[in-house]
Amino acid sequence: MIVVTRLNDSRFAVNPDLIERIHETPDTTLIMVDGAKYIVTEPMAVVIEMIARYRARIVSLAYDAPDLVAPATQPLGSRTSTGPQLGIVRGSRGEGGGGLVSALRPAEQTPTASTATATATAPAPAPTGAR
Repeated sequence: MIVVTRLNDSRFAVNPDLIERIHETPDTTLIMVDGAKYIVTEPMAVVIEMIARYRARIVSLAYDAPDLVAPATQPLGSRTSTGPQLGIVRGSRGEGGGGLVSALRPAEQTPTASTATATATAPAPAPTGAR
């Protein structure tokens, strides 16, 4: 949440992820995704900076606290980095519908049918030095 000031000097917090547009004509107006409008005293550049700092803080928290994960995103295998881990949910398990989580690994490079065909039908390069 970011804290902004109304024209009557009362302060309130707003979720920056729900801001659709910001206008500055001449007062700064926050237009939310649900259509609500809030006129604030902060200039548009300051509001944008507050939003950027908020998002940077969220990313920073994700990297600084790897042990604070939601129950649905348990650690995947052995953790070698301090950043967030990615995974894929495959199938379902039991009646709860919870899937099996596996770590993302780079795909092995195996030729597909289209690349093997393209390689086989490609013209051979002309020999060098031949006239």
